[in-house]
Amino acid sequence: MKIGKADLYEIALSHRSVKDSNSANNERLEFLGDAVLSSIVADYLFKRYPIKGEGFLTEMRSKMVNRQQLNDIAIKMGIKHLMLYNKSDVTLKNSQIFGNTLEAIIGAIYLDKGYRKTQDWIIKQIIMPHMYVESLEAIDINLKNKLIGWANKQNKQLVFDVADERKEGARKLFTIHVLIDTEIIATGIAFSKKDASLIATQNAIAKLGL
Repeated sequence: MKIGKADLYEIALSHRSVKDSNSANNERLEFLGDAVLSSIVADYLFKRYPIKGEGFLTEMRSKMVNRQQLNDIAIKMGIKHLMLYNKSDVTLKNSQIFGNTLEAIIGAIYLDKGYRKTQDWIIKQIIMPHMYVESLEAIDINLKNKLIGWANKQNKQLVFDVADERKEGARKLFTIHVLIDTEIIATGIAFSKKDASLIATQNAIAKLGL
């Protein structure tokens, strides 16, 4: 895809740790890209599953655009090596800023090329090569119930704890811990409690081998 407005992509790749001005870092574009991506994934799922209900479609969209998933995809796409951020800050290297930057890039493409070309790019560059929809479909729809059922059978105390809630740019970032008998076994971080809880649940299930 030929870039038109190069300045948009420079902003999209700039984290607020190196450029603190709203007009120079990628937080506004991230906000826009998040909405555009959600819309395009919803459209994709609506057409792919013509007879599925709202609950299934909502759950699939959540699986496809959760923070950890997007961060992993962004790293695979090489965004970690392209973006500008404070590399001396160890916490940033292990955070989800790369997935956020991918959303900012989507926002830049949308402003530069419009909805249709952004849709084509997302399907060809993100959904088809990185979002294994059939595998996601096979994941237990209600993972939390699976975890709760395991805890009940093992006579374990299961707690989902909102450990942190802080501002990350224009949005709130939530950290949720899964505790088994007061021990933290998994963590989820996302821009909504639902997504953070889903990520924490997935990590807990993986750790427990369920």
